[in-house]
Amino acid sequence: MNIMKGTYHIIVMVVSFLVVVSGRDYDDDHHQEKGGNNKGDYRHMYKNHGGVGLRMNFYGKSCKTLEKTVRDITWAKVSADPTMAAKLLRLHYHDCFVRGCDASILIDPLNSDDNTTEKNAIQNRSVKGYEVIDEIKEKLTTECPDAQISCADIVALTARDAVSYPNKKPLWPVFTGRRDGRVSLATEASRDLPSASSNFNTLSTHFARFNLDETDLVALSGAHTLGVTHCPLMFRRLYNFTGKGDTDPALNQDYATELMAKCPPPANPRTTVEMDPKSSLSFDSHYYVGLTEYKGAFSSDAALLTNRRAARLVRSFRDFNTFKIAFGRSMVHMGATGVLTGDEGEIRTNCRVIN
Repeated sequence: MNIMKGTYHIIVMVVSFLVVVSGRDYDDDHHQEKGGNNKGDYRHMYKNHGGVGLRMNFYGKSCKTLEKTVRDITWAKVSADPTMAAKLLRLHYHDCFVRGCDASILIDPLNSDDNTTEKNAIQNRSVKGYEVIDEIKEKLTTECPDAQISCADIVALTARDAVSYPNKKPLWPVFTGRRDGRVSLATEASRDLPSASSNFNTLSTHFARFNLDETDLVALSGAHTLGVTHCPLMFRRLYNFTGKGDTDPALNQDYATELMAKCPPPANPRTTVEMDPKSSLSFDSHYYVGLTEYKGAFSSDAALLTNRRAARLVRSFRDFNTFKIAFGRSMVHMGATGVLTGDEGEIRTNCRVIN
């Protein structure tokens, strides 16, 4: 999953996955897929959801309205601004790849001179959606004053619901029970967020650090079916790929010409380009179709075709249903990355401030 390094980082990671709604839709799919009889228990489909202490309906007794409240607010935001789906997914992704899914990206700097928190990392300066998390947290605090609801769980639920809005039902299960971290460092974000210029070996090694395999890498890269990037992130690939004023030969030349017309020198950081041409507001499998035509926006996109197994996955994910299932599973896997549970961390009163 190529995720961006640069001042204007990609709005992305996007998604949708399996028709998993209330146990029945997902269970029926799973029952048919596996031929099993364990109706009502699909947890074993996900390799690392529960061993870390997460479970379905964690707040079932303390805040029965939680998931409905998150869904209603999130859907209202996406209805008003369709780009919000990519923004909230990207927020979840950037949180999970730094210290795990602990809402550390939400923490504000102490003052205007403080540039040490994750928000201040170059890769995170264009991340958006914080105000949606604030609104949901405030609403839940009013509805369920005695419940200890973590900001990290809100981020995970909001990402899922933002992408699910067009379908009007959840597209993958979110296991809850995360707690909030107490450390947020810009240096770790700069170190741990994958780069859009990475090759396949670098990406694969990076994902393995988080217990994510090559299938997760290819599936989560499908996030680029939604959202946009900014010209500076593509400039070297278009104009100076090897330092000799050349264009990346792995890029479809007609597409390169089109991108050059949109991003002429000097690179304008305000100019945006769809990562999935003509489909950046739709969660679909068109991203993989574009990859097989050598129209991936980033070097890390093109890198997926340089590994035999990954290239097979890219071709198979051109089928939307195949992609949805894989993407949903991988979102659950990513959502369990480095989580804090039990007595670890804290439950923040204000998502932007350590207690």
